[in-house]
Amino acid sequence: MFSRKLWIEAKTENISLIVSILFGVILGGFIISQAWLLSAIISRVFQYNYSVVDIQPLLIGLILVIFGRGLAVFGRELSSGVVSIRLRAYLKSKLLSHLQEISPVYLTSERAGELSTTLIQGVDRLDSYFRDYLPQLFISTLLPLLILWVVFPKDWISGIVLLVTAPLIPLFMFLIGKQAEKETIRQWKLLQMLGGHFFEVLQGLNTLKIFGLSKKQSEIIRNVSDQYALVTLRVLRIAFLSALTLETLATISTAIIAVQIGLRLLYGQISFFNSMFILILAPDFYFPLRQLGAAYHSGMEGIQAAERIFEILNIPSMESTRIVARNRNSLISRSSDIQFKNVNYFYSYGDRVSLDGIEIHIPPNSITTLVGPTGSGKSTIFSLLLKFISPEKGTITVSGIDLQNIDSNHWRNQIAWVPQFPYLFNDTVKANLLVANPSANASEIISAAERAHLHSFVSGLPDGYDTFIGEGGSRLSGGQAQRIAIARAFLKNAWLILMDEPTKNLDLETEEIISDTFEQLTCNKTVLIIAHRLSTIRKSDQIVVLDKGRVVQVGSPEKLATVGGLYQDLVNKGYKKP
Repeated sequence: MFSRKLWIEAKTENISLIVSILFGVILGGFIISQAWLLSAIISRVFQYNYSVVDIQPLLIGLILVIFGRGLAVFGRELSSGVVSIRLRAYLKSKLLSHLQEISPVYLTSERAGELSTTLIQGVDRLDSYFRDYLPQLFISTLLPLLILWVVFPKDWISGIVLLVTAPLIPLFMFLIGKQAEKETIRQWKLLQMLGGHFFEVLQGLNTLKIFGLSKKQSEIIRNVSDQYALVTLRVLRIAFLSALTLETLATISTAIIAVQIGLRLLYGQISFFNSMFILILAPDFYFPLRQLGAAYHSGMEGIQAAERIFEILNIPSMESTRIVARNRNSLISRSSDIQFKNVNYFYSYGDRVSLDGIEIHIPPNSITTLVGPTGSGKSTIFSLLLKFISPEKGTITVSGIDLQNIDSNHWRNQIAWVPQFPYLFNDTVKANLLVANPSANASEIISAAERAHLHSFVSGLPDGYDTFIGEGGSRLSGGQAQRIAIARAFLKNAWLILMDEPTKNLDLETEEIISDTFEQLTCNKTVLIIAHRLSTIRKSDQIVVLDKGRVVQVGSPEKLATVGGLYQDLVNKGYKKP
């Protein structure tokens, strides 16, 4: 159960790990010294009738060795604990940083509860692996070799017995561990499922109550919890069985040593001192191997969690390639045009083609609207422009510069994004607005809120702009949350605006009010809109009609209204003014 990937991560704390292993070897030295001193004391007292005064130096040495052995155990536990704490903190930080670099397109396809379970409990399950199993793996190799190195010169027969019986413990540990591994995999998968399901139930609790399904979900969670408890008990049963087997093997092996030494001592084939020395040392010879067996089962949980951790870490992060010639970034300005040239994108799941040979030209300072049925590729175009994903084929250029060669942070700083379902943090109104422009002052915040017709509402809140709005804006209506998103766009004042049906969650009165400020927001800016309402479409300079990942029509609203086709069908069926 040696994970190469975990070993690579452990190398970041190689000093602490080496110190932990070194303390284990030092502990072995104290064990041997203790056995030698006890043998010397017993042989002198029983064979040669030494008095307490005569063996006083040996007794003092024994006390010092026992004290040193305790310090070695303490040092080993402390250093291995430091290894575990630091490596788990490092992995959590690395995992969180990587999740921030992964495309949101991937994150939306994952269960948030399962990811949080992996990030917290999954990493914490590596504690036993780093603290116990990994150092013990080396100590269980070095310490028995050290004892054999001491025993063989004293009695080669006992050395051979130790050498032959020692592999039996790791062999049975492995055989029993294979069965434990299957149950541990089931246990970890159930924990992931339980964490993910519980998180989703909490998020949708209001909906479940409305439909009277909250008690049913409680039963489901109870059933999954019971399954998890049963699997955990099976894992513990196998672990206890393994401990019993290893203890029995160690006891039998020690008994074999004792019997053969006793018979040979009876016939004078071995000295009393050597026989006592080997008998005292024999249990300590098997002790590291028994400890490895105990650590094996506790560390196995970490191995299963590590597979999911490295699965996430292996997901490619979004491209952030910086341009060598920095002045090329300066060519991107408010007068930049955007060109899609034969752009293709394929999702990794299923056989569906999202975009197939897309050709779109977005002139500067214009409003371009994307329309089309569900699944036609509108949101994928937004994801490409936001650099959440990269084209499989073709290029997207900005003023002739390939978008893939533009630094992602530099590019996103020039975009104001108004999503269909804006995410609001469990913070104040002010903090949620500052997401768009952290350096904005109070007057700029108020100005943006006024233009989004948000200021009068916020002013009526108990703490004004310092009022907490709850997780996901739970204390706000859909229209109020949408106006915060629009206020963010005003506050950022970017030259490129991406809007996913900005009036979707607004009532008719609020929509008319927002429409009045729409021209202010889009004036002298390049705007790309995903629209589902005729009132939004009519303000466009050009409309791009998509169907099954392809551009089927392009033109102004007036032109497309006269030529028929898919656009006219969409207008007649669903793209109507409410």
